[in-house]
Amino acid sequence: MLFLVKSKTGLVKPCRLLSPLPVVQISERPLVHQESLPKLPVPPLQQTCSRYLASLEPLISAEEMTHTRELMDEFLRPGGIGERLQKSLERRARKTENWLSDWWMQWSYLDSRMPVAMYTSPGVVLPKMHLQDRQGQMRFAAKLIAGVLDFKSMIDSHTLPVEYLGGKPLCMDQYYQVLSSCRIPGPKRDTVVNYAVGKTPPTHITVVHNFQFFVLDVYNSDGSPLTVDQLYVQLEKIWNSSLQSNKEPVGILTSNHRNTWGKAYNNLIKDKTNKESVRAIQKSIFTVCLDAPKPRVSDEMYFNKVAAQMLHGGGSRWNSGNRWFDKTLQFIIGEDGSCGLTYEHAPAEGPPIVFLVDHVVDYMKRSEMVRTPMIPLAMPQKLRFNITPEIKKDIEKAKQNMNIMVNDLDVRVLNFTHYGRKFPRSHKMSPDAFIQMALQLAYYRMYQTCCPTYESASLRMFKLGRTEAIRSTTTESLQFTKAMDDPSKQVQSEKAALLEEAIKVHRKHTHMAIHGQGIERHMLGLRMIAIEDLTSLPDIFMDTSFAVASHFNLYTSQVGSKTDCVMCLGPMVPDGYGICYNPMDDHINFAVTAFNSCEETNATRLSQFLEDSLLDMKTLLEQVSKTQ
Repeated sequence: MLFLVKSKTGLVKPCRLLSPLPVVQISERPLVHQESLPKLPVPPLQQTCSRYLASLEPLISAEEMTHTRELMDEFLRPGGIGERLQKSLERRARKTENWLSDWWMQWSYLDSRMPVAMYTSPGVVLPKMHLQDRQGQMRFAAKLIAGVLDFKSMIDSHTLPVEYLGGKPLCMDQYYQVLSSCRIPGPKRDTVVNYAVGKTPPTHITVVHNFQFFVLDVYNSDGSPLTVDQLYVQLEKIWNSSLQSNKEPVGILTSNHRNTWGKAYNNLIKDKTNKESVRAIQKSIFTVCLDAPKPRVSDEMYFNKVAAQMLHGGGSRWNSGNRWFDKTLQFIIGEDGSCGLTYEHAPAEGPPIVFLVDHVVDYMKRSEMVRTPMIPLAMPQKLRFNITPEIKKDIEKAKQNMNIMVNDLDVRVLNFTHYGRKFPRSHKMSPDAFIQMALQLAYYRMYQTCCPTYESASLRMFKLGRTEAIRSTTTESLQFTKAMDDPSKQVQSEKAALLEEAIKVHRKHTHMAIHGQGIERHMLGLRMIAIEDLTSLPDIFMDTSFAVASHFNLYTSQVGSKTDCVMCLGPMVPDGYGICYNPMDDHINFAVTAFNSCEETNATRLSQFLEDSLLDMKTLLEQVSKTQ
């Protein structure tokens, strides 16, 4: 593992540690640590600019590189524009708790006008439950709700274990944003509201079945959470009073383009009843979607279909209307045993969600010992909507748009069973860097070229830290991918040495990213300052190379979970791929997405190339080991 020390010049240089650092949880009161977390630094300008130029080398031509270097020289002129922007950014960093987090939330999420379903909201597939019948579905849902409420009790009492990385506490703020929060559409920009921070935090969840929403109070009058048995009884009542399946799927409105939904939202809440119903959904702790069964598919196709169901619900004929996509957390339980969740990304990244999932899965394995109070419970309240002709028109339009999006997204789940993270570790290689190099090799084999690649890294070592991007495509990764299939390179040890070098560089970049020394967010900060302070953007940001480097054809994320789950997300660009992976000890779960409307991309083909690349890299290392 690498860690970083500041040299006298202010640049960051790598030093070597022996083993990768896992995230560990320690039961301590988190708020004490929260106050002592360091602020996110602003990296040195020269360091970011030289690393940015290095990141362009494998991606652009020599002529383009010459032009970009000239623009960079101009940008970095002493007393010039770069220096002015850097000083303004450093001033902002001194005045705020985190110079980046508000900008990031606005720029990456709330200003985005694309639908949240598929474009920004990830899906998570949990292992299939073997439910015999509808009662099994209700029982499972009741236990899941109890598990989330158990997690919530740690949030409420501030007893959530603090996470540490390399002996340093991580920011726990995102954990406090995922329950009782919701995104609210606006005509040009959205907002996120967290109802947990009010004087009377919500005590209900929403349950949706056959497109009908219900308020389910999950606490008894004495403040104790409902038991699994009580929840089961309440879910049965909901199921029995929502059997009619001809209801208007109001929830599908939330899947629309944000401007369209913003207008429809204002129209919807003009009516007092509708406004109260919408508020009840927004204020709920989380949502549970009891999904109708989907058409049966082969075992081979099962995970692809379920991953798609978690991302978008399968279209207006199936379960896309059985959602409120603006809700931060939606747990999805199908009658056929498919289960998982989707989450609105603005309030939090994957790690808090995965930690919550792991907690709930562990909780559900426990046997129930709680005695159920013999108190009759009130009927859960059904939320009413008055559908005017105009709202009906909005719903029909949303259905059409959703069906187009559903047909356009190709989702492929690859359960790679030949080995897991133990294999690269046995060769003293980082599993994450190893998988990233396999992705580079797969892409190169498919297209005979490399592409800009984005891998998320966490900035939670810093107060209110969100994410940084690791640019996985490097000169070293390109040298390795070219050498793998080069007939003139017969010596396996040479290829293995190139792989080792590419992995070493990737780990160095990862380490710099998580220590607040990444390129991507610093460049964003300089650009945001320029937008605020200047009449026009500096040429370096208007350069074609900048557009090329920011067009991430591979948008990747490692989601490390104790649970054998699959996370999936849509591509970042129309001609790209979204790739999530969860490396377990002896296998790796991948989900690959691409748009069918792009002729150049094909999720199935890339999955096949990825599997072959992982196998070939294993063979390479084993052959070299034998000869040593």
